[in-house]
Amino acid sequence: MTDHLFNLHGDVLASLRRGPKAFARLALAHSESDEPADIDLGHFRDRLVAAGPGDELVALWHRTLTAWDLAEQTDWSDAPARTDARRTDILDRLGFGADLRKALDEAVPVFKEPGATVISKEFTSWYSRDAAAARAFYWNSYEQTLRGKGWSDAAVSSLDEASHAVVERLSDPTRTEAYGSRGLVVGYVQSGKTANFTGVTAKAIDAGYRLVIILGGTLNLLRGQTQRRLDMELIGRENILRGTDPADTDALIGVDYQDDEDWPAKFVSHGGRPSTLGSFDIERLTTRDNDYKSLETGIRALEFDKQDRTQPLYSPDNLHHAAARVMVVKKNSSVLAKLIKDLKKIGPILSEVPTLIIDDESDQASVNTTDPKKWEDGKVARKAINGQITQLLGLLPRAQYVGYTATPFANVFVDPGDEEDIFPRDFLISLPRPTGYMGVQDFHDLESDGTAEETHVRGIYDDTGDRLQEALDAFVLTGALKLYRADRDVPAGPFRHHTMLVHESVQQREHAALALRINSMWHRSAYTGQEGHARLSALLASDFQRFADDGLPTPMSYDDLRPYVSRARQLINSGGEPVIIVNGATERDYEQAELDFDRTPHVWKILVGGTKLSRGFTIEGLTVTYYRRLAQQADTLMQMGRWFGFRPGYRDLVRLYIGREEPMGKKKTVDLYEAFEAICRDEETFRAQLTRYATLVDGKPQITPAQIPPLVSQHLSWLKPAARNKMFNAELVEIRSPGQPIEPAAYPADAAATRRNTERWRPLLNALGSAPVTLTNPSDNTSSLSRNFSALTATISHAELVSLLSALEWDRPELFRPHLTYLAQLDGRLATVDEWLVIVPQLSRSNRTEASILGSVPLSLARRSRQAGKAVFGRISGVEHRTSAQRLINGPGSVDISVSPTTGVMLLYPVVESQNDADTSAAAPHGVADPSKVTMAFTLIPPKSAIDSTRQLLRFQAKDSSHARDVFVTTKSS
Repeated sequence: MTDHLFNLHGDVLASLRRGPKAFARLALAHSESDEPADIDLGHFRDRLVAAGPGDELVALWHRTLTAWDLAEQTDWSDAPARTDARRTDILDRLGFGADLRKALDEAVPVFKEPGATVISKEFTSWYSRDAAAARAFYWNSYEQTLRGKGWSDAAVSSLDEASHAVVERLSDPTRTEAYGSRGLVVGYVQSGKTANFTGVTAKAIDAGYRLVIILGGTLNLLRGQTQRRLDMELIGRENILRGTDPADTDALIGVDYQDDEDWPAKFVSHGGRPSTLGSFDIERLTTRDNDYKSLETGIRALEFDKQDRTQPLYSPDNLHHAAARVMVVKKNSSVLAKLIKDLKKIGPILSEVPTLIIDDESDQASVNTTDPKKWEDGKVARKAINGQITQLLGLLPRAQYVGYTATPFANVFVDPGDEEDIFPRDFLISLPRPTGYMGVQDFHDLESDGTAEETHVRGIYDDTGDRLQEALDAFVLTGALKLYRADRDVPAGPFRHHTMLVHESVQQREHAALALRINSMWHRSAYTGQEGHARLSALLASDFQRFADDGLPTPMSYDDLRPYVSRARQLINSGGEPVIIVNGATERDYEQAELDFDRTPHVWKILVGGTKLSRGFTIEGLTVTYYRRLAQQADTLMQMGRWFGFRPGYRDLVRLYIGREEPMGKKKTVDLYEAFEAICRDEETFRAQLTRYATLVDGKPQITPAQIPPLVSQHLSWLKPAARNKMFNAELVEIRSPGQPIEPAAYPADAAATRRNTERWRPLLNALGSAPVTLTNPSDNTSSLSRNFSALTATISHAELVSLLSALEWDRPELFRPHLTYLAQLDGRLATVDEWLVIVPQLSRSNRTEASILGSVPLSLARRSRQAGKAVFGRISGVEHRTSAQRLINGPGSVDISVSPTTGVMLLYPVVESQNDADTSAAAPHGVADPSKVTMAFTLIPPKSAIDSTRQLLRFQAKDSSHARDVFVTTKSS
């Protein structure tokens, strides 16, 4: 039976590509039906109200309204995207009445989740929605593929918007003057970045980009995963076969994917070769199993035919008839060298080829990690991969570079002034957290009551044992629960893969020992006997039933699950052992059939490994993670968070066993869960700052990527944003020290500068009282220190202190500047400090030299020496003095003095640079100190309350070699 209403609405909505207009008038113009009800909006409303699941008309309107709701830039509405105001504007323009509006809003609620955040230079608009729709062959195929995989309308529309935002900031491929833009797209770990750059690739080649180079990881395993994904979802059967008859089995020998169980059913079909359907073909220069090779056929494949040889390739007459070339290339020096060598042979036409270079995991291998201090004659020395990427960009002047990463800190620290490098000078786009993604909020209770941690996280403490047996039991039990749910037709089932990750060390020898231990534990676990079943039954009751998703089937008793336990055990033990070791230094170490999630029907295994499992590689079906490896760089640690990702049908079964007391150095332990929470806060702070500055003001960007203010922060002092060799260009701009000592030591050695500094302390010196007070350090269980001392004191307002400190001169001002940036914000912007208690300790009488400084009361001079060969002093404050000051900050520490929660403490020392009493006396003849020989040195301890809610401790920015003396950006506080 023909659905006249659906057909009519489809025609009308197809004509509204540029935005909503009066629907009834257009319906009348399009109607060819004799049924007057088809153009009756009341009939449409009744259909909406009565519609059941799967109604095609509702689905059509869901797609359309969601796309209009999410459209970020339109010429038909001033209302913000993703708001009720935008929806109201849409329905007004359609001319719908109150009843129909209500029915539509109920059928298609407004999608209000945030979209991508964009920091961008101003750019010339060339990729309008009309232009995108006019040439959308591959995007339309990709969109339909995503919908066929079950993507929601909101998810597809969000991807459409985010990928459009990338492509419109690339250079117009038909532009006469060559320009290569540089951009960075920031996603979340295991959050679908590949889907975004596949969408970008589809839109870019539709628009005219004819060479796409995707740098796809550092291993064949990773490169092959990316190649297969593109082949399956974008390039398609016809481009893979290149005219080969799919029924001719002899002709198909050697063609990709003949051994792939998803071929050809799950590979997109375009309905014929695209070039015969009015579009153009895609020629693959790499395949699933073959990286780029230096062959004559490869060179010829890179040559582009022109319809009009008198015009350049980028002329529209040539461009839109030429085939696109796509290659997925491993980030390997020898492979890239072959590609560069072949490109050089092609000659001048390279300057005519609109090229897109997508760099997956762009903070790995791509960033230059040479030390600028070792460069000769000011020339940049580059690591191999970074140098080859810059060569590609030089050979291809129309090349656009877009990096993708979940850990962007190393990319942000690239020198913006190096025109040949990969700093994202044109745009930086932060992707939203996708619907259905398990991420930070699911494992860390950043702002809630602890339910996330209770549900998914199982801490490993000294007094709990290593809990490895429990983790192994959880793996078997969750496998059984997946099988139980699959039998009850859970939409996400059947669950093809089921995996456990064990990550304790980076050392390969330790992996072998750990795998042996797990195998032995497996065979002793008695999963076929009473003891094993008793453990599993208890774990089901105490854990998995307690936190089960109410919307998913979970057995009421272990007896109902027991048959599935047997099947799960068999699947995990297939091949004789449950463990696969994933490590090694060569490609051969990764060519394990059981590790190929694409070609293997079922991977139900425990994976033991280290670094090679912590970046790019997707561990399908990951349910239980046992993690105890320490890393001291935030990006490295975050990439190990393989437990983040999409877990449809088994979110409630995911468990993370993580070390809470792991050793680091002498007598020090680290809470890995706390470390992950800290870097999660670092990332959330970074994204929040991007969002703050992304809003246009008077239609113009507030800042450009090269002007990004200090956005990279650090919440734990020992956990750096990136490895040291990725931070040569990082500049520390703020150090926040609530409750912690700040002790600058790089005071000027020049007598004139010392005198000027001392003069600046005059008001404070004059305010010191003449009556000393006694401070004590009562002994307790943590310290044997019980020494008392006397001191002179004064109180100074916070504003006066900051003014004084801002005027001081330093031998190395960059060392104190990050502290001063922090202190200056304690006027209520970051937190509030009202005043400072100044303590000037007096030395014991036996070795005390007293002198007046600029007319002050007599002060006890302290002897200090500078470090050998350096301008900085070795130390400033005495241990007993700092201990007492810290007690005042921490709470009652002195019988004579108390400080409020908004009062800081300063220890102030008149320092004479000397080794003996004679030098000290010489600096103060007749009890009057020479201001040019006395350094007023200090230690500050801000109150513990001197921090904002983010708790971030450090902030960084990148140095710009082309504007070495410029402030990046001046922003008004909000």
